[in-house]
Amino acid sequence: MAESNSRYTPLIDSARRVLEANRLAGTSDWEGKKYDFVCPSAEVYPFQWLWDSAFHAVCLLHVDPTLAKQEIRCLLQGAQPDGFMPHMLLWDTAGREEQLARCDIVRLDPHFTVTTQPPVLARAVERIYQATKDKDFVREVLPPILAFFDWLAEHRDPDGDGLLAILQPDESGLDASPKFDLPLGMSGRASLVAPELHAAMQRLFDCYEPDRTDQEAMFRLDAFQVEEVLFNCIYGDGLRCLSRLVRDVLEDPAQAAALERRAVNVTRGLMLKCWDQEAGLFWDLWTHDERPVRILTVASIFPLILDDLDPNIARRLLKEHLLDPAEFWTRYPVPTVAVDEPSFDPSFRSQAVFRGPTWINTNWYLYWGLVQQGYKDIASELANRTFELMLRAGQHEFYNPLTGEGLGAANLSWSSLVLDMLWGEGQL
Repeated sequence: MAESNSRYTPLIDSARRVLEANRLAGTSDWEGKKYDFVCPSAEVYPFQWLWDSAFHAVCLLHVDPTLAKQEIRCLLQGAQPDGFMPHMLLWDTAGREEQLARCDIVRLDPHFTVTTQPPVLARAVERIYQATKDKDFVREVLPPILAFFDWLAEHRDPDGDGLLAILQPDESGLDASPKFDLPLGMSGRASLVAPELHAAMQRLFDCYEPDRTDQEAMFRLDAFQVEEVLFNCIYGDGLRCLSRLVRDVLEDPAQAAALERRAVNVTRGLMLKCWDQEAGLFWDLWTHDERPVRILTVASIFPLILDDLDPNIARRLLKEHLLDPAEFWTRYPVPTVAVDEPSFDPSFRSQAVFRGPTWINTNWYLYWGLVQQGYKDIASELANRTFELMLRAGQHEFYNPLTGEGLGAANLSWSSLVLDMLWGEGQL
């Protein structure tokens, strides 16, 4: 892991330092389970999140592959017998009331939430396998991950079209994105977003409460049902990762083929239902009637991560949108909301996340998507702008895509994904 460019040494050292500083370990009062994981932020987010930990596992490959495996093992202790994986594990809540108050959550158990998150787990495990060739580890962790993907297919595809639906915004990972304002009944005005969002989430929780343990009943309420593009892209990509792992490690070609068919159905569903030929974009679908939510966010170009995306579609997403300075190709791309959207909030004025700033996790996914689509030059430009951003501002939760100012929590762990992008660029 020797650095080939000393210019990036401060970036590398900072990323590794943050991962070490944010490690939490101990014994929980949850059946005496031991935990050892990297939290997003020791000061602000001292819990374990589903997609955060998957990202952290990728980061940790560039520190110690043993720690990357430990991250996954700790997370999988939250896997439930029916396959459900919660989006938060609350290993230790003592003295953390202030941090808990920041999270609009409902618990299924004192130690975990009733909601889930994008299944980045499959890509993380494949990435660990690619780096370590540890088949025993893959055999150990695949069963609960496969069960989780089966749970998603069984419980989150109410109309059987291959696309999954989420029941509240946090399940997308994009939390307060303006594309959820309409489904939540919000005005979305910047000065009102944070309190208005809190009130809207509470209304949604109250609506669900009588049917909290019945997924089908909650879908029938149609209170918030969104077939969200980013979630489905990560799900489809994950199915392909699992297909390759099952074929190579479990040596089960029939199961691998079944997973591949499910992945094909996801891409087909996105094309048939979410693709807007005139706009050259993908839109989320809202309610039983599947009404498109035409708010331009990074999710609308996220199918670039799918390796079976039609090359003509990929070309349009790139030329008409990603590379357009009026939309996503800012000085420090990629903003989570297009610049020309009225809800674009680059400086976090609304105090609500994913409404404009650049995040390293979405950049990481798009970087590798561009590489596999054959656009290495564009991927490298995205990586280099990301490196410049972090060298300029340090490691933060998110960044102003116009000025590069670091925003949100300092020393956020998943911003250490810059290590994997440096590795991709031959700089690590």
